[in-house]
Amino acid sequence: MNWVAPIKDQETLKNFGETLKQVDYKYYIMFELGVGTGLQLQDILAFKNKDVTGKKEIEVTIGTRNMKNVFTVPEELYSLIYSNQKLLYDALYHASHHTMAYLILGHSSSNKPVSREQAYRVLRSAGHKIGLNSIGAQTMRKTYAWNYYKETGDIYHLQKLFNHASPSITYRFIGEKPNIEVFLKKMTPQENERSRYLLYLNDNGKKKLNKIIDTLTGIRDNFDSPANNDAFYGKVDCLLQELEALMENYENTK
Repeated sequence: MNWVAPIKDQETLKNFGETLKQVDYKYYIMFELGVGTGLQLQDILAFKNKDVTGKKEIEVTIGTRNMKNVFTVPEELYSLIYSNQKLLYDALYHASHHTMAYLILGHSSSNKPVSREQAYRVLRSAGHKIGLNSIGAQTMRKTYAWNYYKETGDIYHLQKLFNHASPSITYRFIGEKPNIEVFLKKMTPQENERSRYLLYLNDNGKKKLNKIIDTLTGIRDNFDSPANNDAFYGKVDCLLQELEALMENYENTK
């Protein structure tokens, strides 16, 4: 399975959107709503026209915690949604059908939305056209999360939003290295108590420490082996740089 990544470069994001427009504007609308709201693909496909008609802001709830998020609709997207709805309205007989119709409609002759599989295929195909191989159903949500993190630096809000078990999972989700200093300084007394419990549970803390020690001991004992190639020393160098930064932050954090 290919790793799905956020689109972090604004120029690439723009090119990807333009590529979707060439397929069908409805896919561009779908993508922009995903990047703007942070919703899952299936939730976006469930939008009906009444959910967005004439709205400059779209309020959604995300995850099992039902956290609210407000997306301010950009002017271009607002106009495209209106145009898309007008075309649909012209194809239908009654206004009631129009407002209850799905926003990302599969076919004008159908009352069903685009399928998740079809949306996925379109996203992947558009990505390949501009040289992106890490596109998938989660790209929109990950791009939303990455943009939010870069604007606010608040990994904990995203952790709660997506109901992740730890901030480190959220960092991996958006393709960023964990900021250990933020981790250490923002731990609450409740989180510290929970960490203590989990580390003592089944001796997990010592098991993890022993595994790290065994790995480092193995690297040290094998360091001078003539069988090692340059790639081995490159990996060791990267590992040591990361460890040195982590240790420095750990030692300097009160």
